Parts: sequence; structure tokens; C-alpha cells
Amino acid sequence: MILSDKRILEEIEKETIKIKPYSREFLGSNSYDVHLGKHLATYKDKTLDAKKHNEINHFEIPEEGFVLQPGELYLGVTEEYTETHVHVPFLEGKSSTGRLGIDIHATAGKGDVGFCGNWT
Repeated sequence: MILSDKRILEEIEKETIKIKPYSREFLGSNSYDVHLGKHLATYKDKTLDAKKHNEINHFEIPEEGFVLQPGELYLGVTEEYTETHVHVPFLEGKSSTGRLGIDIHATAGKGDVGFCGNWT
């Protein structure tokens, strides 16, 4: 069941859902908008091998912003830390971002009951 904004607020009050930092302005009618954090990573090699450890370059997005390069895979993390103790959390992109050709996730849009952490 997808929770309404009222129910999300009730669950936050009961602490079965935690969002840090939290701001009421980002609560939608049945969702909460999380944000890209300031750290990104890219793979050093363009060809990835699932049977080995693929080296990663980590960097911080500068204050003036960062232009994504075509053909590059970026790994990001949410600014918000979340906990969901009795609900299955979902992470979905916004249509405005999708129209720019940016995918929020490839296959891992659902968390587990009890998930605690930042989304990557």
C-alpha cells in the first residue's frame, strides 16, 4: 500500500519512518522528495567486470555545480538518511529528471523493511 501524506506524517510521528534532514516542503501527496547528495563516484574503467572489484573514483560536486558527461555512469547518494521500520521504501525518479535522460536507479528501486541508510 502506498501511504498518503497524512499517513507518512503519522508514521514519522510514531518514528516508524525517519528522514534526516526532513522538511515539510518536500512531502508530496504520497511521497517524499529526496535529493542528490554532494558526493558522486565513477568507475575508473569503461568496461566493468562483475567477477572482479571495479575501481571507483570518488569526488565532491563543486559549489558551482557539475555537468554530467554523456556515456559516463555516475553513482550518487541521497542527502537524506532514511529509516523504514515497518514499510517497504521505494525510490523513484521524477518525470522532469527522466525527460533529461537521467535514470535514478537501474534495478534497485525498492528497499527492505528495516532499511536504514542513505540511498545509493
